[in-house]
Amino acid sequence: MTSGVRPIDMILLDELFEMGGGYVLDFSDRTMREFFAQELNVDIDDPCYARNGTSKAKRLRTFLTIVDSPTVVRTLRALWDYRQAINARRRATDSVANGEGRLLELIGRLEGKPAAPETAPTPAFKGPQIAEARKALLAIWDLAPQQRGFAFERFLRDTFRLFGLKPRDSFRLRGEQIDGSFDLAGHTYLLEAKWEAKPTPAADLHVFEGKLGEKAAWSRGLFVSYIGFSEDGLHAFGRGKRIICMSGEDFDAMFEKLLPIDEVLSRKARRFAETGNPYVRVRDLF
Repeated sequence: MTSGVRPIDMILLDELFEMGGGYVLDFSDRTMREFFAQELNVDIDDPCYARNGTSKAKRLRTFLTIVDSPTVVRTLRALWDYRQAINARRRATDSVANGEGRLLELIGRLEGKPAAPETAPTPAFKGPQIAEARKALLAIWDLAPQQRGFAFERFLRDTFRLFGLKPRDSFRLRGEQIDGSFDLAGHTYLLEAKWEAKPTPAADLHVFEGKLGEKAAWSRGLFVSYIGFSEDGLHAFGRGKRIICMSGEDFDAMFEKLLPIDEVLSRKARRFAETGNPYVRVRDLF
């Protein structure tokens, strides 16, 4: 069995999880044993993980190289969540440049996401890509008002395609228009995109929710409003619907942090499932 974790990956993991000197984050032997038992149902003290040494870091490195890829992914996500909780408690800034984006790239590879051809964009915004993406988004402001909505839809389609979300262009059903759709983690999402001069009110959210109500029970919705959403509108819209929301501010944060949009949407969907809140800012999620 091979996990797919390479020596070069381990350099990143050593840095992210503070594994210098044999340590792992702020774990003691006891708390690390309890963490792995409770979060992952794993006995990290099993002798098979100590064959290269008994320190916490050496046991973790061995574990990550001999278990299967799904177990590695679950472990990395659990450790990252724990790391984020520590940083929040310490009120510490992240000392690893683009740490989460790099970790998500590793997780994507371990999960078997198709590698892009060498001539295609890489699976996360880097270097010139982020400049071009920001440029494309800002260029929409220079268009005539009646053209901006269509240009915004094209921008979203191209961004979804970059990350393998299989976008479909806008389509019209009897009596209604859908701005597009895409696939994420086995779910089909219908898209509503707005580029308007004022924040989106509750009425627009309710209309989109009504469209979803007439579709298959497993369909979900993404409402993208570049200007954002009014606080009163979100409050009036309420919780427990099937829509998650994204704003232009979220795209700025995504580009700044070099985050892949599929992970951004997955994090929004998870927070929505946990809290019922349709709009949580990217800066509050990462």
